[in-house]
Amino acid sequence: MFIDYAEISIIAGRGGDGAITFRREKYVPKGGPSGGNGGNGGNIIIEAHHNLSTLLDFRYRKKYQAGDGEPGGSSLKDGKSGRDVVIKVPVGTIIKNAENNNILFDLDEDGKNVIAAKGGRGGKGNSNFATPTNQAPRYAEPGKPGEEKNITLELKLIADVGLVGFPNAGKSTLISAVSAARPKIADYPFTTLEPNLGIVQYKDYHSFTIADIPGIIEGAHLGKGLGLKFLRHIERTKILVFLIDLTVENYADQYRVLLNELKSYSKKLAEKAKLLVFSKADLVEGSNLKKLAKKKIRYYSGKVHIISAVSGSGIEELLDILWDMIEKEKTD
Repeated sequence: MFIDYAEISIIAGRGGDGAITFRREKYVPKGGPSGGNGGNGGNIIIEAHHNLSTLLDFRYRKKYQAGDGEPGGSSLKDGKSGRDVVIKVPVGTIIKNAENNNILFDLDEDGKNVIAAKGGRGGKGNSNFATPTNQAPRYAEPGKPGEEKNITLELKLIADVGLVGFPNAGKSTLISAVSAARPKIADYPFTTLEPNLGIVQYKDYHSFTIADIPGIIEGAHLGKGLGLKFLRHIERTKILVFLIDLTVENYADQYRVLLNELKSYSKKLAEKAKLLVFSKADLVEGSNLKKLAKKKIRYYSGKVHIISAVSGSGIEELLDILWDMIEKEKTD
């Protein structure tokens, strides 16, 4: 099951109290203060890991608490620090403050980690407060509480290419044809109910990732259809492939609607590199395909590419185009 949103509570450890003790040695009846410092509270650390692909685990565990620091001891012995808690999340997870929705951290690289909640500082023992006028202080600091936060975890897939199209445009068929991903495929809208990420092996030694996003309909930016639930997953892609079903009458209008939905959701999406691809060429007569290849689509200045994921027609050329676009994005 693909889960891309979770809300959890994190509590860092409390610092240990400083100790109030005095030296008690033979022949030293009035020894000086010897209280050690308390240990620091444990931190809550969140780390991105490439082996994870969903936030499913956070459905079953909502609270994470680090260890408290131990109190200071006698003979200037400091208490041990509390145990850190490391929470692992998929690469591409954004951490937000649940109260105001502000972004706190963006874990967009494998191994990247942050202290999401810092443990409280341990209190100083009475040995730290001795002065010439107060050589036997009977005071020590208490430990400080650790940070407590309610946070949301929001996963945004990181892919080189994002497939955008209306339901049943052939996105799942295409991603299954070019990668090892095996999404559910059927002849009805919203077959894909969760994003699919596939790795495309290109030529001998190259590869890139492609994300199949569930179908977008008009009003998706307002939450219609599967709307807001999955639009976030194309925000990180370098290139957007608009996949249009050739068998529909209003394919030009479909491109306009898709483009407007992306613009309405995020202006940055509209600025990404785009490729317009017509699918299901196997269902259209050859003479009509030649006309379509030369047809100009409003709001699109590039060349239209025509494919059939079922027969394989145009697939190799499509991968060549995408690879060139990916390489160009790296140099820009």
